[in-house]
Amino acid sequence: MLTTEPLPTAILLAVFGTLLVVSVIFSRATERFSVPVALIFLVIGMLAGSEGIGGIPFENYELAYRMGTVALVLILFDGGLNTPSSAVRRVAAPAGVLATIGVVGTAALLAVGAHALGLSWAEAMLLGAVVSSTDAAAVFAVLRGSGVHLKRRVAATLEVESGANDPMAVILTTIVTRSLLEPGVGFGWHVPLVILVQIGVGAGLGLAIGYAGRFVLARAEVTAAGLYAVLLTGIAFLAFALPTLMYGSGFLAVYIAAIVIGNGVLPYRAGLLRVHDAVAWMSQVTMFLVMGLLVFPSRLLEVAPIGLALALFLSVVARPVVVWLCLLPFRYRPRETAYISWVGLRGAVPIILATFPVLAGAPGAERNFDIVFFVVVVGALVPGSTVAWAARRLGLESHDPPAPRAILEIESRKPLNGELLSFYIDDALPVAGESLATLPFPDGAAVTLILRGQEMVAPKGSTVLTPGDHVYVFSRTDDRPFIQLMFGQPESK
Repeated sequence: MLTTEPLPTAILLAVFGTLLVVSVIFSRATERFSVPVALIFLVIGMLAGSEGIGGIPFENYELAYRMGTVALVLILFDGGLNTPSSAVRRVAAPAGVLATIGVVGTAALLAVGAHALGLSWAEAMLLGAVVSSTDAAAVFAVLRGSGVHLKRRVAATLEVESGANDPMAVILTTIVTRSLLEPGVGFGWHVPLVILVQIGVGAGLGLAIGYAGRFVLARAEVTAAGLYAVLLTGIAFLAFALPTLMYGSGFLAVYIAAIVIGNGVLPYRAGLLRVHDAVAWMSQVTMFLVMGLLVFPSRLLEVAPIGLALALFLSVVARPVVVWLCLLPFRYRPRETAYISWVGLRGAVPIILATFPVLAGAPGAERNFDIVFFVVVVGALVPGSTVAWAARRLGLESHDPPAPRAILEIESRKPLNGELLSFYIDDALPVAGESLATLPFPDGAAVTLILRGQEMVAPKGSTVLTPGDHVYVFSRTDDRPFIQLMFGQPESK
């Protein structure tokens, strides 16, 4: 074994590295067609698989499931870190209903459709559970590529729903798989109890671990700034593992813990968020490559008619019906409900969940895995390609100012008595057209940089603020209200 190394490892890394590089390079082409970038990774994985031009033999569902679990933990943790508590409070009720009742309703409706197309009830319920959760990360990837910004209520609903609905899909998949392996168990009264225990333990421990993580991060003295990212990753893994060992939903706990931590004081905040964003993307990319490697095109032909029909049924019937019913009590406008129902894209989660029944030996699990391929791909091509168009058509674009071409940040381990704020100058602001020397800045405040188009302007007393400028102002925390009187609301980062 030792005499052959490091050649086998080098070959493995060469193959995986090539797949990553090729996928990222070709991902640029997906923006032209407004297709989620993850789809290109799936195609590259198929081309490299055992029946593709790469000829890589891979059918290790156990490895895929374990990789997928780690990937989902990191994806959810990153999503939670970037979810403002204000967004959670604003849409907690509707997003919570979508993430629980909506997931169950989607799974049930899709199961009915699958059974009508010839699948047994067992296979149909398993398929419904696997594809019942959405992936808003794919939606926002398309929106960012197209330059469209959604209105806050719609964006927050999609974001919180997608982070909170994965645990319910995991619970449903686990319960259905177990019932298939133990037919006598059935779907009795104990199922709601199991769901309540999973959610209760997961939510409770998620909050506890989140606040404990805040405490540790505020007091940890590490030897290098990069170790804070390692510390955060360790907290993410504990947030999943501890509730899971106590029969709770580890995935829900990860998301809640990350929200708590992300809305607290983080040392080197901007750098940590960038690291975990990269880790989440790496996880997403890896899972789509793995699914591509696991797909056998020769098997897809057999399930293509059912897969295509169910993928369209999910996008056009099941998801819209459930969303309209769930949001009815919350007075969403019809166009908002229509958009939320239309952009329920599927991402890495169905891939991960589809491997679990195969690994457990559930009947019909491999066939379901092949059908999931069509659900993910068709969802990306049909709703995915119209995400930006639908936002414009329904008038759901936000009128927030354009993002600056560069970002100025302050990195600090400890909280400082001051902050750097970014403001967009428009015609309505009283400072527009005024020189910096004429503005009544407090003693502890000053403009540090002005971004004007593609130029960086050094601020001087004679510098005049013009509409379209992005202005960075440093001020003491106590002076923030006064600064906002002059410059308005700061830009969100």
